[in-house]
Amino acid sequence: MKLLEKTLQQIEPQSATSRAAARQRLEQLTMPHWALGRVLDLAEDLAGMTGSMHPLVGRKTLVIMAADHGVAASGVSQFPQEVTVQMVHNFVNGGAGANALARLAGARVVVVDVGVAGDLGDLVSAGKIVSKRIAPGTANMVSGPAMTREHAVATIEAGIETAHELSDSTDVFAAGEMGIGNTTPSSAIVAALTGKEVEEMTGRGTGIDDARLQNKIAVIKESLRVNQPDPNDALDVLSKVGGFEIGALAGLILGAAALRKPVLVDGFITTAAALIAQGLCPAAAEYMIAAHASVEPGHVAACRKLGKHPLLHLNLRLGEGTGACLAMNVVEAAVRVLTEVATFGEASVSTGG
Repeated sequence: MKLLEKTLQQIEPQSATSRAAARQRLEQLTMPHWALGRVLDLAEDLAGMTGSMHPLVGRKTLVIMAADHGVAASGVSQFPQEVTVQMVHNFVNGGAGANALARLAGARVVVVDVGVAGDLGDLVSAGKIVSKRIAPGTANMVSGPAMTREHAVATIEAGIETAHELSDSTDVFAAGEMGIGNTTPSSAIVAALTGKEVEEMTGRGTGIDDARLQNKIAVIKESLRVNQPDPNDALDVLSKVGGFEIGALAGLILGAAALRKPVLVDGFITTAAALIAQGLCPAAAEYMIAAHASVEPGHVAACRKLGKHPLLHLNLRLGEGTGACLAMNVVEAAVRVLTEVATFGEASVSTGG
């Protein structure tokens, strides 16, 4: 708990001075006023996050937090739980969607096991993944809390530790995840923290049919009824209906915010984690960039609560950090515009005024 408390105390709002300086420059660029729209908004944000008119964004790291969920036993996913282990190996071998898009963005991929229900010791000993293992998967939240409050703190601190361990070689973090069944706790978290109806916050995840979707909704409703998570206590929500990788992602976001480094929030699961981070420290949201609009129905409500507008609208629903990797190029573009486009004065171009 000491690391979490220390981190929360270190998180400060964006630099108002740097934001103002960036806006002043952006408003004088050789183009019609704010003609690059959201790219300029992002440039102003990046200046505020980093406290610099020359934000560093070249060194990019996609962190994939991996863990399993007891609720998978309730038939909420199209895929069996052993796919989580198999996909971790796929990440290590470079064969996943996240790997391909990370390579395109020039980002490295770091996989962290925070609670996979399988043996990954060979990958850990070979230095191919990081182990911050809490337990081999959460308990089934239908019958009680997914984890203890102590485990909830431990998952968040694992994410904070990861941010610090990677900080010397990372300018921009991207948050990704792997865990069969994890749209179910994510829907529960979003419903609990937004007060929205479960039916409105629950989607098809891995592509389940109508019958399984109705079962998933029933499972989430029962989990919320049994556990009664307190929407005013993000740790309570995480412990009651969350997941180890969701908590670790919340910690990664908090750690990045404390370090004044931008973090690209991927899709629905990472946005649920971002809500936990926001609940623990509202100022942390100032360091989040919503990468894309997920097709999961709860994502709209989650982004609204975060006060975020996704950069990309591509009907993505893969997760893993794929959308965050695609958005990395937009982040770099924003910095290029801020630092490389001349102002009217610099270019001796008439403003026409």
